[in-house]
Amino acid sequence: MLSHVEQKILPYSAQQMFDLVAAVDDYSKFAPWCVASRINKWEDDNTFYADLIVGYKVFREKFSSKVILDRSKEISIEYQQGPLKNLTNHWVFTDNEDGSCTIDFSVHFEFKNMALQTLANMFFNEVVKRMIGAFETRAREVYGEPTISTKEL
Repeated sequence: MLSHVEQKILPYSAQQMFDLVAAVDDYSKFAPWCVASRINKWEDDNTFYADLIVGYKVFREKFSSKVILDRSKEISIEYQQGPLKNLTNHWVFTDNEDGSCTIDFSVHFEFKNMALQTLANMFFNEVVKRMIGAFETRAREVYGEPTISTKEL
């Protein structure tokens, strides 16, 4: 199983970053390799089901997940269906005194197909870095340039 855990301080509020990550239906606008994204059904005010289609060249796969929101604090993603054996993804957002927020991010996954798992093993760190970078870039696009200098962080 592949795992990645990271903590990052960003010059936006926890609420802003929570809203950005919770907007799964916007992922296809900015997330690398995400060619389609949609929220299918809301179970209640804090839980929804979503599909992502990821692709690279001729490769296309659909991932279905259950997303659980703990308003402005945490987002948990539980894998439902697709090419993986399992997937868990967890985000925690904490406001800092200077107006920035600390994000704790973790992802753990394993493909059913050993060939895909081997390929994922080779490129995993690069993929995660690109995904996290895409969320940072999206925050600048949606919320504008930060009012907090990144040199202060």
